[in-house]
Amino acid sequence: MRRTPAEQLTPAQPRPPRAQLHPGAWWLWALALGTAATRTTNPLLLTLLIVTSAYVVATRRPHTPWSRSYSAFLKLAALVIVIRLVFAVVLGSPIPGSHTVLSLPEVPLPDWAQGIRLGGRVTAEALTFALYDALRLATLLICVGAANALANPSRLLKSLPGALYEMGVAVVVALTFAPNLIADVQRLRAARRLRGRPDKGVRGLLHVGLPVLEGALERSVALAAAMDARGYGRTADVPPAVRRTTSALTLGGLLGICAGTYGLLTAEGGTYGVPVLLAGLAAALVGLWLGGRRTLRTRYRPDAWDTRAWLVTASGVAVAALLTLAASRDPAALNPGVVPLVAPTLPLWPAAAVLLGLLPAFITPAPEAATDTRKEPTT
Repeated sequence: MRRTPAEQLTPAQPRPPRAQLHPGAWWLWALALGTAATRTTNPLLLTLLIVTSAYVVATRRPHTPWSRSYSAFLKLAALVIVIRLVFAVVLGSPIPGSHTVLSLPEVPLPDWAQGIRLGGRVTAEALTFALYDALRLATLLICVGAANALANPSRLLKSLPGALYEMGVAVVVALTFAPNLIADVQRLRAARRLRGRPDKGVRGLLHVGLPVLEGALERSVALAAAMDARGYGRTADVPPAVRRTTSALTLGGLLGICAGTYGLLTAEGGTYGVPVLLAGLAAALVGLWLGGRRTLRTRYRPDAWDTRAWLVTASGVAVAALLTLAASRDPAALNPGVVPLVAPTLPLWPAAAVLLGLLPAFITPAPEAATDTRKEPTT
């Protein structure tokens, strides 16, 4: 059907954008999964946590350059496991064992290095203990990588308190400039190869590093001028008493959080750990609220914390709480022993609790697919 001239001049109405999840909800969900990983050394539960976070990332990761960092965290987690096993082989382990895997020549050390061993007998119990310990740290890194891949850093910056805004700007700028540095290095190395000049070794590093440094300095100066022209760095005048109160509350709150966390981790401080932690957290929040009064900034279209954000956060917190409860009720299932060496078993209800972390894959909006922006000719 041929369109009338009026219809041809009328622009197509754009499709309303799909509401996105608050980036803070992704971080709270991922940190809660990481907290759950610290409560167990069972490799089956840790593997289930990794699979849960990986499935959510695979289904809800947006099509953006910063979302590709998940693979880097996977490689870092694998490197952590390898390094931990190498240390267990070379430096030995305090875990006794009777199943010898291999025997390395032991290097004699002086008397002041007592407690350190180089080489010697490597047992299966020591390797298993090192593997469990490394897998727990690797799971924590992978959960943090999931938050980096799912949460938009620029949108997260808008949600930070005013007292942390300047620090957040510095972090976002640093993360934004890192891909540019990598692209400059690749471009300069390709240009040197086309000219038949070396791009490796010390000489190639010097010839590539200086232009990259010069370009980074030029971008930094240009960004600083643009931020200064837009009013970044302005502060409001507040009374000296408010500034001193803010500093005292923030510093005292951080010290209270450290003391409360130490009390929770030790058996002697279990009585005062929770009250001190809550008091320190409250003081730090009040200090951040007062510190935000010095920052003059406005928010354009702030992200709303809706029902989906509460559900995503609740799913992660539920996993952490249930695994913490399981660790206190049945510590043998969540922390399998290695002396004597036994095969780990999968506890049923803690595994079902981990599956609650899959909730964001079903209640959050799917990422927008890349569309072709070319216009079709009208008839």
